Amino acid sequence: MTETMFDVISPVDETVVQTVRFAGRAELDDRVARADRAFATWRQVAPGDRARLLRRFAEAVDADIERLADLEVRNAGHTIGNARWEAGNVRDLLHYYAAAPERLSGRQIPVAGGIDITFHEPVGVVGVIVPWNFPMPVAAWGFAPALAAGNTVIVKPAEYTPLTALRLEELALEAGIPADVFQVVPGTGPEAGEHLVTHPLVRKIVFTGSTAVGKRIMRLCADQVKPLTLELGGKNANIVFADADLERAAASAPGAAFDNSGQDCCSRSRVLVQRSAFDRFMELLEPAVKNFTVGDPADPATAMGPLISARHREKVSSYIDDTATVAFRGTAPAGPGFWFPPTALAPVSPDSRQWREEIFGPVIAVMPFEDEADAIRLANDTQYGLSGSLWTRDVGRALRVARAWDSGNLSVNSHSSVRYWTPFGGFKQSGLGRELGPDAALAFTETKNVFISTEE
Repeated sequence: MTETMFDVISPVDETVVQTVRFAGRAELDDRVARADRAFATWRQVAPGDRARLLRRFAEAVDADIERLADLEVRNAGHTIGNARWEAGNVRDLLHYYAAAPERLSGRQIPVAGGIDITFHEPVGVVGVIVPWNFPMPVAAWGFAPALAAGNTVIVKPAEYTPLTALRLEELALEAGIPADVFQVVPGTGPEAGEHLVTHPLVRKIVFTGSTAVGKRIMRLCADQVKPLTLELGGKNANIVFADADLERAAASAPGAAFDNSGQDCCSRSRVLVQRSAFDRFMELLEPAVKNFTVGDPADPATAMGPLISARHREKVSSYIDDTATVAFRGTAPAGPGFWFPPTALAPVSPDSRQWREEIFGPVIAVMPFEDEADAIRLANDTQYGLSGSLWTRDVGRALRVARAWDSGNLSVNSHSSVRYWTPFGGFKQSGLGRELGPDAALAFTETKNVFISTEE
């Protein structure tokens, strides 16, 4: 693991956006040591003062939203609308968790012979390993509650998309967050990422990425009994019952699957439609897919930009092979850039790899189902359990299906998955633990129990 230089390539036109220095082992060791030293003082900052610093960080992000969004458009190919929302989400997360330092209260537990109280103590240095698909918000899901709880944080961004994280580090310092409390260290996953995971001074890991890499990180953490939070893959269903508003369900299905070019663990890439409504749904879905606008992500009218890299485009393309039954496709620009057209597959077999594997691109597979039991069986027939949508006018049905569906985040008559006010995480091989919501800061603490004898 040596220091290297890395050219950040824009997926929009394949030009070099910026050259970034990747840390070597010695630098990463130094960064962790500095974070550990800073922890001793950061944890002692009065809760109100820590809250004020987080609010100042939020205000610095708010003042810089256009610059952050422009970086994400060029670095990750996100549409400008999405990129502005993502930068705003970082701001909102910092404001939300700025309330946590003054609310991390323990408990007084009735016991015999004295008083028993609990404290929520910060764990120490937290390593946050961020994916390339949502570089800004996913980083903030980890660092905002961790900082609020009194921890120091090292963010290791994905090698493809380090630019907004590096800018957030600058904004934190400008806002008055003390040096070394919040650091960003670019590098590769197998080198910088693994070294962060195995470093004995790093007390917790937060990882978002593939299930395969998550399993490896879990094994590495086991050697030190190191706690971790994992948000991993998904192969999510969008269940449409015959009594649903079919026009609305069909019109929204492409956005639920193709947003961020389908590079979303919450993508509703499996569409299940009740058989009696299947033909009508497909009639409505076709123009919605074909008219899904793919182009310059800096144009506010664009709905979808490019894939992240040539390598990833090859992976997505491999699913449109002789076994794929393409129902209809949209269009994508020719020329430079890692473009891929929105694609709908139907009919598909429940045993096909297009139905079972996470494609992580703008491809949906559509299948009919018979009744509630059949829909639940098909939705649960996967190793994943991250997200999903359910369309029906029957509230009783919505509750029955939602309770039987093995998934961490479900929406009825919508495709919403992530709100910073509510917990987020997956079942089965979609991850461990929960992020966001009112309890997220507690995940970055250890509960300490103290008994005080009152007996003479």
